[in-house]
Amino acid sequence: MSDSTLTLEKIVSFTKSRGFVYPSSEIYGGFAAVYDYGHYGKLLKDNIQRQWEKSMIQTRDDVYALDSGIFMHPMTWKASGHVDGFNDVLVEDKITHKRYRADHLVEEFYDKKGTKVDMDKKTPEELAKIIADEKILSPDGNELTAPRSFNLMVKTNLGTTDSTLTAENTVYPRAETCQGIYLDYKLVLDSLRPKIPFGIAQVGKAFRNEIVARQFIFRTREFEQMEMQYFVHPSEMDEKYEYWHQYRWEWYKDLGIDESKLNWHKHSKLVFYASAAYDIEYNYSCLGGFKEVEGVHARGNYDLTQHQKFSGTDLTYFDQVRNEKYLPHIMETSVGLNRLVLMFLDNAYTEEEVNGETRIVLKLDKRLSPVKVAILPLSKKEPLSKMAHEIAGTLKEHWMCEYDETQSIGKRYRRQDEIGTPYCVTVDFETVNDNAVTVRDRDTMKQERVLIHDLEDYLKAKLEG
Repeated sequence: MSDSTLTLEKIVSFTKSRGFVYPSSEIYGGFAAVYDYGHYGKLLKDNIQRQWEKSMIQTRDDVYALDSGIFMHPMTWKASGHVDGFNDVLVEDKITHKRYRADHLVEEFYDKKGTKVDMDKKTPEELAKIIADEKILSPDGNELTAPRSFNLMVKTNLGTTDSTLTAENTVYPRAETCQGIYLDYKLVLDSLRPKIPFGIAQVGKAFRNEIVARQFIFRTREFEQMEMQYFVHPSEMDEKYEYWHQYRWEWYKDLGIDESKLNWHKHSKLVFYASAAYDIEYNYSCLGGFKEVEGVHARGNYDLTQHQKFSGTDLTYFDQVRNEKYLPHIMETSVGLNRLVLMFLDNAYTEEEVNGETRIVLKLDKRLSPVKVAILPLSKKEPLSKMAHEIAGTLKEHWMCEYDETQSIGKRYRRQDEIGTPYCVTVDFETVNDNAVTVRDRDTMKQERVLIHDLEDYLKAKLEG
């Protein structure tokens, strides 16, 4: 980061103008807490997901992939406890009737006082006492109603023409992706014959009726999770938990997040079935502090116990090595993909002074960059245009590339810097004579002359070496 402060307003403006993230339904005035990913945002998100899947599935022998449905049998959410207990605590401004999450208002109140307060699992009664004792008001300075629980499940109907929601026809777009893993756990056992310990991983959308969705793509009502549920013998949980605890931490470091920007947050209050719960937090410049990006939790066997009870299906595992039958315990890693998009943008966004001018550059890890190579002919005319198109055609077989022949070369360099392109290949007037191009490095801005014949190998070494 440069000395220039990266505010949320700046990152919102930047991502919209550069084609990373757009407000949903903007031509109709927008739709709160829903966002669309433009060309570069989609590519960045895909690259983050690809690196996660490579680390969690491709390079491992003990984790299997899954893509479960967004809709599941409604009893899934009764068994999981979401229907009865998946709540946030709501308060309302008595004058404006604006709604707020009580824990957020309390946390902001203490932040302004410079006091750190643990907000894990505060009950409505606990929050009501804090609000009353501290005389906390709404952001508009008005008194608040008493805190009350608000269920976060989104409800809809499916397979019926009757739009009226009743207990009989209500279904829920999933509030978390892990429940699909639990429902398919036995099918994975029967079809793939994995031996414990093993994991099931998937990436998918989830939906939550957030009271106040805020902070851009950090907290939205439609979002994507990358989750892995690891099934272990109860006696192995501590060992495997420590292993995955460290494994996930290293993944962030490997992709260019400095350890000083990361933090482990230990949950002070655990749900009754969990034995350990830590969150990986990232220090967002644009959000003004550490925020959760991933949870690493030891969940016990509560989820399988509940689904076995409510479905009547035997979900136990027979361990041939131990000659023992048991319900496995579960170690979970759960990552917010949208939060990672914001994290990597926040970490990479840099403003530098170059020859008296400010250069904006996204210093993304090359594996994450939306575009890997830009091909820039100095002239639209032949023979440079033809040669540049031929080079682009070859390189596009291997990497996401961009061809740009408009405006000055300096402005084109700046455009590529701003979307994080690691290398620009300039086809100039000397190329016709020496069959070589100029390759410019995004971070150092140094240029190197490379023969067209060697260009593919040169870039492969730089991008994949």
